[in-house]
Amino acid sequence: MNLPLGYLYSATYAGIRQVEKDDLALIVSGLPATAAAVFTRNRVQAAPVTLSRRHLKLSGGLAGAILANAGNANCATRTGSRVALAACKAAAKLLRIPVAQVLPASTGVIGVELEAAKIVDALPRLAAGLRPDRFDDVARAIMTTDLVPKTAFAGVKLRRGKIHIAGMTKGSGMIHPQMATTLGFVMTDAQIPAAALRAMLKRGVERSYNRLSVDGDTSTNDTLALLANGASGVRPDSKELAAVEEEIAGVMAALAQAIARDGEGATKFVTIDVAGAPTTGAATRMARAIANSPLVKTAIAGADPNWGRILSAAGNAGVAFDPWKTDVRMQGVLVCRGGLAAPFSEPELKARLAAPECEIRVTVRGKGKGSARFWTCDLTEGYIRINASYRT
Repeated sequence: MNLPLGYLYSATYAGIRQVEKDDLALIVSGLPATAAAVFTRNRVQAAPVTLSRRHLKLSGGLAGAILANAGNANCATRTGSRVALAACKAAAKLLRIPVAQVLPASTGVIGVELEAAKIVDALPRLAAGLRPDRFDDVARAIMTTDLVPKTAFAGVKLRRGKIHIAGMTKGSGMIHPQMATTLGFVMTDAQIPAAALRAMLKRGVERSYNRLSVDGDTSTNDTLALLANGASGVRPDSKELAAVEEEIAGVMAALAQAIARDGEGATKFVTIDVAGAPTTGAATRMARAIANSPLVKTAIAGADPNWGRILSAAGNAGVAFDPWKTDVRMQGVLVCRGGLAAPFSEPELKARLAAPECEIRVTVRGKGKGSARFWTCDLTEGYIRINASYRT
């Protein structure tokens, strides 16, 4: 694990969670980092989302710290904005950076008042614990119903030297393409101009977090931030920026896949490919409809090769395509040819579908060039158990 230079990490228990487990985390860049972020598209947005947007605008796209808490979403409360700002002011004072360079993020239960004092009082020991080797501590501290921490890393050798990329994320439920119930933080020590960084994030999120679904619900708190602090001293030239962007997008894709693999109650990781659609956008809508279909997801949970549910979900995506020219494959086995049943051994395919990973491919034969890949998971009774008692 080669972490990018110039970042420090810390985590502590601030009493926000009901159980004694780290619930407050801090990521600090020794140099003000160029920053870009994308947020939830839900119309109900948590106070930290609103404040992070404002801070990025006020700072001119610079960030010196990310302050994240788990256990409380700080959303739909009377004091949410005041709490988020008080936490940022306290962190800025300790770190001696402008308040606008602190990006807040929260995850947890909606509608429960968060006491600012819990964060403010914990900040001194949180700051005292900052070290370059506590990356994993932060990744664990932001977890909620996640079973495992989610991290990804990459390095790129460039003409002037090597740069490093590290990312962490959380998320397991309330996950929908358009972001998810996720916090995602990706850091690099490359020198990347602000406009280029924003473009990298925008394109990268479309290939990763926006191709992800667990249950079709978009959260109020989704935040994905990308920081580049230049601590490596390496500035990619115009030709090298594409290689850096590819690695950053790869880290984000790995993080998104990790969320799908750890979906609440999930037993199977599902990859959905659509090809031959009229456009990439059309293929994306078809793949999204399949990924979000409870009927498809429960069939996968039961290892049931019910291809009709897949074809039906694709047809419900609002895309003009010819079902009579459409093929469906599950685990590489042709189950539907031209909109009709294809001969296959059901016992053999059921055995294949019992594997922990499932592949679904929908192909529309014709002149269409649109294609898309989505990641999701199966839907089991475990999802219901987790979410039926999430608050209590």
